[in-house]
Amino acid sequence: MSHKRFAAIDIGSNTFRLLIAEKSTAAAALPWHIVYYTHRIIRLGEGLHQHGKLADNAMQRALVAFTEFSQLVAKYQVSTASTLALATAAMREASNGEAFCASVEAQTGLQIHIIDGNTEARMSLAGASAVLTPSTRQDMLLFDIGGGSSEFIRAANGQCRDAISTKMGVVRLVEAHLQTDPPSATDYQKMVDAADLHLHDVVDSWGDDVSPPQYLVGTAGTVTTLAATQLDLAPYDADKINNHWMDRDSFYALRDRLLTMNHQQRQLIRTIETGRADLIIAGLAIIEAIFIRFHYDGMFIVDAGLLEGGWLEISDCPFKPEQQ
Repeated sequence: MSHKRFAAIDIGSNTFRLLIAEKSTAAAALPWHIVYYTHRIIRLGEGLHQHGKLADNAMQRALVAFTEFSQLVAKYQVSTASTLALATAAMREASNGEAFCASVEAQTGLQIHIIDGNTEARMSLAGASAVLTPSTRQDMLLFDIGGGSSEFIRAANGQCRDAISTKMGVVRLVEAHLQTDPPSATDYQKMVDAADLHLHDVVDSWGDDVSPPQYLVGTAGTVTTLAATQLDLAPYDADKINNHWMDRDSFYALRDRLLTMNHQQRQLIRTIETGRADLIIAGLAIIEAIFIRFHYDGMFIVDAGLLEGGWLEISDCPFKPEQQ
């Protein structure tokens, strides 16, 4: 018996991801059965904070990826109606974002939906919750670090209490503050301080109840790369990343190791893929700022977020915490 397939595409400011999957059986651990997955580091948001629009080179790189993704969707026999492509910070902030989406659709057939920060947070929560253990998702602060924005969601039993999308991303921080190689203490501290300013806005958005949830959970490429590096996990295995616990001391040890390296040395680490060697420094700064402000002892890491949340949306298979 054949099963209907659905596809989701996460169009981030740094990374594009494609998931083609079928609905799992009721007894399966996850709602989806992966048929095909791939990702590309595109750096779509390169130069955006300086010029306010998508750069020509970035759009060309993106178009190559979109063409490939559209061919893969067709190869795996997923219909247009069963495909959901979601664009985040870079597309929604760029003055030419909507025009580029229209151009992509004309050339590849992919219809791109530019979503707001609240929608991004909601879908990221759904995707992450589907792989988290029930005890963790009972009371958690989920953060999703992107290239152009980062989302912070307080959730109880997989249900959103509140969410905020900040204009804090690894591409933004690197372009604004990383001037030295290896990173100087001054450059790194500027990134930590810049991240903390955004965290101040996060706390302000919480209103009268400013207490952080019991657990800290990180998702997206920055934290999964750090987990893979800590574990020396090559080849990469998402199942070993999901629910991985990284305590604060282990994080600081990894931070110290990476900060002493130059770009080329970091790029030679087999768990850091091409295109992340500089961005990982900004990711370290964001996570350090989170630890300092909220006093967590560590964080759980998951390789699921907006992409999987988008798949749950298009497949009409919403994650329900009570199911697990």
